[in-house]
Order: sequence, then C-alpha cells, then structure tokens
Amino acid sequence: MSPAYRLVRKVGWLLRLKLEGKPGLLWRLAVRLLALLIRLHGRTLRLKLEDHPGYLAGCLPHSVIVLFWHNRIFSTPFVWERYRPRDRHALVLTSASPEGSLLALLVSHFGMGAVRGSSSRQGSAALRGMIARIAEGNDIFITPDGPRGPRYRLQPGAITLAQQTGVPILPVHIEYSRYRRLRSWDGFAIALPFSQMRVVIDQPFWVKPEQTSEELENARQHLQSIMTDSMLMDRPDSVA
Repeated sequence: MSPAYRLVRKVGWLLRLKLEGKPGLLWRLAVRLLALLIRLHGRTLRLKLEDHPGYLAGCLPHSVIVLFWHNRIFSTPFVWERYRPRDRHALVLTSASPEGSLLALLVSHFGMGAVRGSSSRQGSAALRGMIARIAEGNDIFITPDGPRGPRYRLQPGAITLAQQTGVPILPVHIEYSRYRRLRSWDGFAIALPFSQMRVVIDQPFWVKPEQTSEELENARQHLQSIMTDSMLMDRPDSVA
C-alpha cells in the first residue's frame, strides 16, 4: 500500500470511517484535503521539465502509454495539472480494491481519470479496459513496477498494451534534489519543500505488433534499462 493510501486511510481511521467500494462524503472530503496538500507541496518545488518528444506541447498526434516508477508518483498529479495540454486526456491505472477507488478519486482532483484493475487483480479486465480507452484517444499512465514490486522491475503489461494498441510508450524520469525515503516496498520518495523536481520525458519507445515472445522480453529488458540507467536518486536493486 502506497503512502498516499496510508495517509488517507489514517484520516479515515481518525474519523472512524469504514473503507468501502465507493467512498462516502467524509472520505471524499479527506481525499480533497490530501489533494490540497499535494498541490500546496507541489507549489514549493522548483520544477525543471525536459520534454524531448514535445508531448506536453502537443507534438504527438496519437495516444501514448506513459511510464514512471511507483516511488516517484507523489507529485506527478500536480505536474500533470500544471503542464497538461488542453486536448489530451490522461487515465491512471489503479487497483480494483477499495484503496484504488480512493486513488481514482484523488487523481480526479488533478484532471485525470482512472482505469480499474492491476497486474495482480483483474489484470485481463484492466488490459481490455485500457485498450478500449486508448482507442477512444486517451493516454494511459502506468507505474510498471506496481502495485507490489519488485522495485524497478518493469512488468510486461505495458509492453503487451503497446503491442496490442500500436501506440508508443513514453518513459518518464523523475528526480528530486532533496527528498525523504519511506520504509515501503518501493522506497517511496517525497521531495522536500523547496527542492528541485526534474522531470524528463524520453523519446517514444515503439513495440512492433508482430514480435515474438522472446523479442517482447528483449523489448521489456531494453525499456527497463532506459528507465533505470539514467537514475540519479538511487540505483536499482538487482532486476532482470
């Protein structure tokens, strides 16, 4: 469970709220408070953006699959809210659990939608849902080592999605100049106020639809290397 989930659930515990599939009024207020805190925190950061393919400038006419590591998600909704193009619609892959409903509600405060499911729960339904939403012209945001890791291990779901839809993957690199690391499976990182947040959007990574299983695995390993070799904050654990 990510720190964002933990924080909202802690608020819910203090308010004696029961977590159900559909958040009630008090849960919605708690999530709104968390969104406000993320927004205020984001405004203290010195954002440095490098958009190599011109994604946020509207230079990509097709849908894309955006990837970034699970432990870098805290300020990502704020960055999207600040820089998103008017003609692009982003959907975040969230779990099918009640916690996933809270995350879906949270990102909605930043102009993002959600596709429910994950690699570990209702994975096939999530894949079908993402394929359908991409066909409608939406972008899909995925943390490819989530929801349970291992950390920095790129699961094959994004590669499969790119193969079946014919849209490219955009690897996104996020680094903080100063941050706190939490004791969670992913080593969740939160930038310290007034530190620098560097966001680099890499060139599109294409997956050919006719590739064999071996070629898809090679593509997965190559993409994983792209997302880990340039990391500054920490070095990956042993991944393959």
